[in-house]
Amino acid sequence: MHRRRRTALLLTAAIAAAPLLTACGSDAHPGAAAVVGGQRITVSQLENRVNEVRRAQRAAVPDQTQYQQVLASTGSLTRDTLYNMVLDKVLHRAARTAGVTVTRAEVEQMRTGLEQQAGGSVALQTAWLQKYGIAPQRLDDNLRFQVEAKKLAEVLGTDTSQPAFWKALASASKELHVDLNPRYGAWDVQKSSRVDAKTPWVREVTSAGTQVSA
Repeated sequence: MHRRRRTALLLTAAIAAAPLLTACGSDAHPGAAAVVGGQRITVSQLENRVNEVRRAQRAAVPDQTQYQQVLASTGSLTRDTLYNMVLDKVLHRAARTAGVTVTRAEVEQMRTGLEQQAGGSVALQTAWLQKYGIAPQRLDDNLRFQVEAKKLAEVLGTDTSQPAFWKALASASKELHVDLNPRYGAWDVQKSSRVDAKTPWVREVTSAGTQVSA
C-alpha cells in the first residue's frame, strides 16, 4: 500500500495562490484536530477514523513483517485522514451553495459499477483500503464524496481538474474558516488542501464514476 498508489486518487489543483493560514491552538480549541464552520473535529474522532483503517489493514495483512511495511508506507495516514475529513465538509458546503444534492441511489449506482469493475464487493473494499486508506465501513461515505464532486463540477460547467471547481472549494473554505491544529499541518484556503499535501484529491474515482454511469 505504497503512498504513491494511495495518492493516485489525488488531483493537481489548478489554483496557484498564496496560502491563507490559521492556527488551531490548544488554548483556543482544546482537544480539536480542526475546526470547520465552527464545528470541531476532535482528536478522538480523528484517532477513531485512523484506527478503523489500521484495524482493516491488520486484518488484511496478518503477517507481522508485511504489516510493518504497510505502517511504514502509510506514515502520513493521520494527516491524510484529517485532510479528507476537512475536505469533505468543504466540498459539501460548496455543493450546497450550488444547489447540489446526492441521493442514496446515486451512491449505490456508483458502488455497483465499481464493484463490477473490481470483481465484487470485497475486492472493491480491499482496493479502496490499499490504494486510498479508506476503511470498508467508510466506503459509501467516500463514494458520496465522489458523486458530490462530480455533480458540483457539472453544475459549474467544468470538471474537477479545472480552476472553476477549485475556486468554488476555495470560497467554501473561506466561508467555513478552516482551522487546523498546527500538529497536523496548516490549511491552504485557495487550494483547499493541507499546506504540506502536494495535491488535493478527486480525479481518479470521479472519472471512474463517469465511465460507470455512461
